[in-house]
Amino acid sequence: MTTVTESDLQTLRDALGPLRGREQIAERLLEASAKHSFDPDKELDWDSPPEDGKWFWPPELVSLYDTPLWKRMGHDQRLELARHEAASLASLGIWFEIILMQLLVRHIYDKPATSNHVRYALTEIADECRHSMMFGRMITWGDGPTYSVPRRYHNMARVLKSVSTTPGSFAGTLLGEEILDWMQRLTFPDERVQPLVRGVTRIHVIEEARHVRYAREELRRQMVTAPRWERELARLSCGEAARVFSVCFVNPRVYENVGLDRHEAVAQVRASGHRAEVMQTGAKRLTDFFEDIGVLNGVGRRLWKKSGLLA
Repeated sequence: MTTVTESDLQTLRDALGPLRGREQIAERLLEASAKHSFDPDKELDWDSPPEDGKWFWPPELVSLYDTPLWKRMGHDQRLELARHEAASLASLGIWFEIILMQLLVRHIYDKPATSNHVRYALTEIADECRHSMMFGRMITWGDGPTYSVPRRYHNMARVLKSVSTTPGSFAGTLLGEEILDWMQRLTFPDERVQPLVRGVTRIHVIEEARHVRYAREELRRQMVTAPRWERELARLSCGEAARVFSVCFVNPRVYENVGLDRHEAVAQVRASGHRAEVMQTGAKRLTDFFEDIGVLNGVGRRLWKKSGLLA
């Protein structure tokens, strides 16, 4: 384990400065947005019906894959579980993106409205609006229910949106974006998956790459320049967000909705070595980055371990 000390941070703080590179990075992201942005309503064929026998999510990424329960399930029931998990993940994505949009608005509230940094934040908010509508439309297209997060976490996020500091906001943003992004990068080239789902994930991956760059650069800057109390709070809130994220990642109602025993299914997912490997592999690029900039220190690291996302 690498520990980033206060001395290390001061050295970086002296070298970086609060605004160095911020405007240039935002300018490049604005140029990329102008070249590679999509209108899902026009880009995707929403009138096409789902194709028989195709997955809504790669089977290896379905939560019960390779468990004893999975091995007892028939092929059609596995397909149905994948359809419901895709709806669950899309619902989770909408929840995260609505939180993210509010955090971005708070981030730019006191910043110069004509700066590239603010212009890009507004561009990203517009992207996230389209993504949320796209995910909602995908749920409807696949005839899936909307899977809301448990009420206590819904209300916890209401508090987070009001009190989160800038480094905490960007750390939480990356948590919500990078693990799903890793899964979607495996999904959009997979010809076993429904063409429309592949199209949705392709659009999301391309546009989220810019969002991740923006968040990473700002979080790196904040973990150098922010007051110590803000950095400590970011470590704690990010660790708690990781724990909540791991609990909410797949709504347990999906198991009931495909005719499985909810408690048995949840227990087998928790005991699954394959599932643990999937989640930790999906999080590794993010946790390596957090390790590098000092987010995984202290109590926050213990919460990350408890979440199961940190190997």
